[in-house]
Amino acid sequence: MTDFLPRDTPVQLVDTTGAFSADPVYPTPAPDALVDGYRSLVIGRRVNDQCNALVRQGRLAVYPSSHGQEACQVAAVRVLDADDWLFPTYRDTVAVMLKGVAPAEATLMLKGDWHGGYDPHVHNVAPQATPLATQLLHAVGFAHAAVLKGESTVVLAMCGDGATSEGDFHEALNFAAVFHLPVVFFVQNNGFAISVPLSRQTAAESLAHKAIGYGMPGERVDGNDLAALLSVLGAAVDRARSGGGPTLVEAHTYRMQAHTNADDDTRYRDGSEVRAWADRDPLLRLRTHLRREGLLTEESEASFTEAADSIAATLRDALNTDAQLDPDDLFRFVYATRTPQLEEQSALLDGELRRTGQEAQA
Repeated sequence: MTDFLPRDTPVQLVDTTGAFSADPVYPTPAPDALVDGYRSLVIGRRVNDQCNALVRQGRLAVYPSSHGQEACQVAAVRVLDADDWLFPTYRDTVAVMLKGVAPAEATLMLKGDWHGGYDPHVHNVAPQATPLATQLLHAVGFAHAAVLKGESTVVLAMCGDGATSEGDFHEALNFAAVFHLPVVFFVQNNGFAISVPLSRQTAAESLAHKAIGYGMPGERVDGNDLAALLSVLGAAVDRARSGGGPTLVEAHTYRMQAHTNADDDTRYRDGSEVRAWADRDPLLRLRTHLRREGLLTEESEASFTEAADSIAATLRDALNTDAQLDPDDLFRFVYATRTPQLEEQSALLDGELRRTGQEAQA
């Protein structure tokens, strides 16, 4: 059981200065994986910036930024095969896009549309979940079904530190361990559950230590070190695929921006704390390392920036187009056969629309 205990300090391969240190357990990702990962980091940061701008323009209703957590977003997708499934949270829009979902579809829920915006089965991405930890139960159920069907699917379920305070989190881990399911629980510990710091959520030494109580291994990793994330999460996915069962991985990162645009984070945390984490930026860290190793050129950086700008432009253009709404959609998808009450409500709305249209013409 001692093998299930996480390390005293998070696994780190590339430190804040960009210097590399080999680990005796976790292998170093291949150079091309790090370069391609950096490209995704650049895209993720650009998407976060664009979405924040779209909120200010009124094109998005809300946006939970993952600025500063992009390494977690990238690694979560990179370690999965095409047939594996990702179960994201509301803050994991960048991961959803990197899994292949079109930017406009990935942000439709945040625009305030009436549905999730994308077909989960096209790219094996579950709908983004706003309620905390509910997606973990869905992920475990999906993994259980995959095992019963004899599939080799691995499920990676993402959540934040706040979700670990929900009962759903504990039920999901217990079920996954008892039935030995191929699930990786990936906790992005960014320091706060909205305004509540981790110290007010748990007295445990770390969130990864909770794993041993369920009979699964837990591991801690530097959540701003893409190299370490790829190695630790990759090992957890390999373990799950080979029949080793679930793993809990806690990534130590930080939420650099407010919880959402509706939040004033200055009311519960000091600016000096945020500035201190700016030096641990995952993009700057990996960029420094790749430059030092001669793996990143000015030309490649320019191409990455161009690709990121292109995605941002696609997203911007899509959300700047007003949707053509059909009022009857309010009633069309409630029941297969409309009830008398829905027919009455539909007729009432139709009459109101006709009346206002006639008044406008007059």
